[in-house]
Amino acid sequence: MKDAAHPLYRPALVLLAAAAALTGCTAGEDDPQLAVVGVAESLEEEFVSVVEDVLPSVVEITHDGGVGSGVVFDDVGHIVTNAHVVGAASAFDVRLASSSVVRRATLVHSHPVEDLAVIRVEDTSGLVPARFGEVRDLRVGEVVMAIGSPLGLESSVTQGIVSALGRMVPEPGDPATGSPGTILRQTIQTSAPINPGNSGGALVNLDREVVGIPTIAALNAEIGGTAAGVGFAIPGDIARDIAQQIVENGRVVHSGRAALGITVATVTDELGEPAGAAVAALDPAGPAAAAGAQVGDLITRVDDAEVRTAQDLQASIAERRPGDVVRLTVARPPAAEPHTLTVELGELPVA
Repeated sequence: MKDAAHPLYRPALVLLAAAAALTGCTAGEDDPQLAVVGVAESLEEEFVSVVEDVLPSVVEITHDGGVGSGVVFDDVGHIVTNAHVVGAASAFDVRLASSSVVRRATLVHSHPVEDLAVIRVEDTSGLVPARFGEVRDLRVGEVVMAIGSPLGLESSVTQGIVSALGRMVPEPGDPATGSPGTILRQTIQTSAPINPGNSGGALVNLDREVVGIPTIAALNAEIGGTAAGVGFAIPGDIARDIAQQIVENGRVVHSGRAALGITVATVTDELGEPAGAAVAALDPAGPAAAAGAQVGDLITRVDDAEVRTAQDLQASIAERRPGDVVRLTVARPPAAEPHTLTVELGELPVA
């Protein structure tokens, strides 16, 4: 007999209680333990079925710089993955879950701002395009699975839940891969383990939709490594939009990200503590310049949110959309009193 305390039994108990309420039956009229086992086994079969359906759409990507994962985007050979997976490489080896045969692939375009890239395989036989879901349909607590090649172990599956939605996550640069670092927007936090090599793979729900691209695990400074059960995925609809632009245009033409049109640097006070984001460079035709910003201005707030570092400002703007209006609290030396600039945000240009 299986252990009824196993996590898989928890949704089964809920389903059993709901069924009893709908039928007017009580658990005592039948064998409740057998009913729970039956529902749990049905749920396990559903997990197996989801993996069997989605696994053919997830590939392993290798090159001289490392290993990662990717998701088949269409049947003409396009595969979406992370920009940090492709790094500075332009040629790749790709393996499908159903075959050990190596397929050659080349880079179509990398978009580090969203940490996304598209490559294309020459041999398109047997490709199974994934179905991408919408982040707006996700709920915290929903069961998800991460499918990829963690630590080079191809076609691996881990299971967890959606822990939170809409996280803004800083992703540090990596000189080894050529990644410049970015602020990941609207990410999905999940308890499904994400390890090196999982990046670029698929976070899938029980509807067999790719709802996210697993990208980064949280770091635990106390242990000097990744935090167990805290990983982040780029929403599937953002991945689909960026990949579609690359497929159609060979590059990203609309970033969809808000921008001030400035370059900033963190300023510290006399104690060495961060005290705001100073405008180091200004696009004279940009939104901030139109609102009256000048080089040397010290930005200390966006609306009601305090800005202590350049990253604070970047994260705050990343939460907005082009066309949104924000209030910047600005100190301009040598004036002592801060003043407010009202800025209509523009769109971040793409290379």
